[in-house]
Amino acid sequence: MTELRPRGRPRSTGTCVFCGEHRLLPGRSAAGALLCRDCAGITTTLTCDRCGREAERLRGGHCARCVLTADLEHILRPTSPADLRIKRLITILAAVPRPESVLTWMRNPTTADLLARIGTRELQLSHPAFDALPPSRIVEHLREMLVHHHMLPSRGDPRLARFEIWLDHRLTTLQSTPEIHTPIEQFARWHHLRRLRELDPRRSMDNAARTARQEITEATKFLTWLRSEHHISIAQLRQAHLDAYLSDGTTTRHAIRNFIQWRHRTGIAARFTIRYRTARSTPLVSSARRLELIRISIEADHITLSTRIAALLLLLYGIPVRRIAELTRDDLDITPTGPTVRIGTLPAPLPEPLLPLVQQYLDSHANQQTTNHNSHWLFPGTRAGHHLTEQSLMKRLRLLGIDIRALRNTALHELSKEIDAASLAALLGYTPDTMNIHATRAGTPMGSYPTTKHPTR
Repeated sequence: MTELRPRGRPRSTGTCVFCGEHRLLPGRSAAGALLCRDCAGITTTLTCDRCGREAERLRGGHCARCVLTADLEHILRPTSPADLRIKRLITILAAVPRPESVLTWMRNPTTADLLARIGTRELQLSHPAFDALPPSRIVEHLREMLVHHHMLPSRGDPRLARFEIWLDHRLTTLQSTPEIHTPIEQFARWHHLRRLRELDPRRSMDNAARTARQEITEATKFLTWLRSEHHISIAQLRQAHLDAYLSDGTTTRHAIRNFIQWRHRTGIAARFTIRYRTARSTPLVSSARRLELIRISIEADHITLSTRIAALLLLLYGIPVRRIAELTRDDLDITPTGPTVRIGTLPAPLPEPLLPLVQQYLDSHANQQTTNHNSHWLFPGTRAGHHLTEQSLMKRLRLLGIDIRALRNTALHELSKEIDAASLAALLGYTPDTMNIHATRAGTPMGSYPTTKHPTR
């Protein structure tokens, strides 16, 4: 006789293996099969008293979606006919595939305060109103959700807007020291902000904005050092000051190079010498370690599927993590000859044994149980309309035991032994010169030869 038992909190739905109906699956057979309430013999009421939907009763006999709707209506108070955007916000939040996630989000004190201020109309749904708030991830998450669902107008790349807010705040803190504030404002606004506004959409705004922040921050530290240690401003800078600053301290001090050179290019200051900081070695791992990590990524069911897919793309092809994060679902394809991933100008074939894993991931809905559902990104982030950030993906890969730089180098070295530099560049999106460098380091014959450029026909 088959033993039937409940399996904990009944949230998932699917096809019951006994009756074949698509229902809530709160039961489990002795063999582990998921069962509906009737087939499992569960007598607990699992029907919402408000909407009649079969679901876990969360509060007062109501399901999570009805509880969420009631809470939002109580907080946001959509009473007048003019509150169309408030009503739409409630509809959007209550329609997510997993409403429990929004209830958890609402318990955050910052979220609760924002929603309460929207409910009292103290906080208007406008960009200037959000700009006036203290910067935080929750503020930007809510703003981007409003933009994504057309409740706020789009004002270009939100990452650029976040950079502008960060820059205004940083410059405000420097106003008491004009000898630091003025050169930093010139560098930040005339160089970085203008460059970000003109950025090619094919490039990563995340990387560009992060680089700008680092260079501005390091330049500020340098000017502070000049002021506190030598009691001078940037106008009295000498080569000896630069040499002393760069020879002592962390390697991040070399990030002032662009600041110093920009001042010379614009005619503000004289020319100074700052050498590039070069890597002392090219880190690598053994082929055995790379193969072991590939095996772990394929077999480790306890690891998030999205992390395993991203790890395999890095381990197999040495793709930059930034490029992995920016892939769309259309870039990963199942063809009659097997799965492929489009990274460069040509689709790169994935090994046939990965087909079940790839298909399973394409059928899944990672990070799409909240306001980012129906995302076209292969690795959607938690913010509406955005992919997972490069930094978040790097953190996941490192937790898996992956030395990103060393394994990327190893993958490219191994591939350069099997495929010529030009073809490899077309598959992986690198330049032929970059692949020639890896081929040379890998000891590939003729690896350092320049790639032939065919004339246009």
